[in-house]
Amino acid sequence: MPVPVITLDALRDWERATWAAGQTEAEVIRRVGLQLARRARDLTAVGDRILILSGKGHNGDDARAAAPHLSDRAVTILERIQPDADLLRVEQALQEKPALVLDGIFGVGLNRPLSAAWRKIIDAVNAAGRPVLAVDVPSGLNGDTGDHFGAAIRAAVTLTVGAPKTGLLVPAALPFVGRLEVADDVGLIPCPHRSDLNWTLPADFQDFPPARAVATHKGDYGHLAIVAGSRGYHGAAVLAARAAQRAQPGRITLYTAATVYAPVAAQLQSVMVDVWKAKWNLPDSASALLFGPGLAAPGLASKIRPVLQRHWRHSRLPMIVDASALDWLPPGDFSRGAIRVITPHPGEAARLLKVTVSRIQANRVDSLRALSRRLGGCWVVLKGHETLIGRSEGDLFVNSTGNPHLAQGGSGDLLAGYLAGLLAQPRLQANAGNVLRYAVWRHGAAADALQAQSTRWIIEELVEKMGSAGL
Repeated sequence: MPVPVITLDALRDWERATWAAGQTEAEVIRRVGLQLARRARDLTAVGDRILILSGKGHNGDDARAAAPHLSDRAVTILERIQPDADLLRVEQALQEKPALVLDGIFGVGLNRPLSAAWRKIIDAVNAAGRPVLAVDVPSGLNGDTGDHFGAAIRAAVTLTVGAPKTGLLVPAALPFVGRLEVADDVGLIPCPHRSDLNWTLPADFQDFPPARAVATHKGDYGHLAIVAGSRGYHGAAVLAARAAQRAQPGRITLYTAATVYAPVAAQLQSVMVDVWKAKWNLPDSASALLFGPGLAAPGLASKIRPVLQRHWRHSRLPMIVDASALDWLPPGDFSRGAIRVITPHPGEAARLLKVTVSRIQANRVDSLRALSRRLGGCWVVLKGHETLIGRSEGDLFVNSTGNPHLAQGGSGDLLAGYLAGLLAQPRLQANAGNVLRYAVWRHGAAADALQAQSTRWIIEELVEKMGSAGL
């Protein structure tokens, strides 16, 4: 199950309930230490130097608890750091250029501005430029608001305990948090609090998609119709179709502009390719529609907009709209009970709402809700760092996978094609929200797997990795 994004008051209440249930703080600290060590091992190699900075509180206890599990690394621990006495010790340890710094100086209990001496220590860590793994929250950061208390550690990864804290997701905190990950299996009881905003965990998709029946055929898995590609943008259509194939619908038909039919068709084998015509009609067997990838050539809007708007308003089929086609959507309601999905990046969201990108990013939750309301309550996949999924009402989900190297042309085309290929399958349509979450999660997980192998991968490799087992 996903975990809620919680306030610090909710966290403290959760901890009290856990201790009342008989769990001990010592056992939770032991488990947190184990998870920290696992993550530290992922980020380093055998023999690498790891510097552990530990304060007097429980974050310091957590950081120290990782040390026994790092016996094949060269670990230096600076325990119970004192601001007025330990600046030189910290600076000297940093001069050894550790492969990783484990930050356990302060936790969520910090509630006052940092002294000048503490700021110097934090500045020294940041200035060293070494990768930092922060325990729970980066030292100096307010877990509720995302503001800092005069200075804060700039982490590469923050492994937060139990559930994300609200302050870790606000824009001001992102330079300090780095990649946010959750250590959820640490001995706490199930969280007694809920939130509209939830964090996706890999275990959410342990049995998804469900196994296929033995006695089955391609007609059981739907027929996706894609309208994509135009002069100068034919690659987007090919990428969307290839990603849809990775979702394994029964059939895929790609309708593209006559000017790019030859290069598109030449790159696809099992996908059927046809030319889009002004009086185009859906195949009777279609079970989902995707409009948008690569429809950016001049003059297409007047031809495709009427078709798109008619289907958006009246079709009973699931429909996904991406890229340039987002600008052609009609505001207002669509067929009751139909699945409608848009997949904007922040720039596209800003155009739809007639605001600035900075305003979209300042409050992505409100932006998603507003987009959904404008378009009849449709599903919104608001792309970007920690992609957000949801509608105008109900739960929202923050995706936990992906990395900055997804910022390449074609990445969004792959995501649109993959989730459309899943939604084309009738057996998956009953839980559209879970399908969207899974598609976004797997897209990001594939990028993370590629990044672990190479720092110079390209989008064509991403579609191959999306089909790999074990993500």
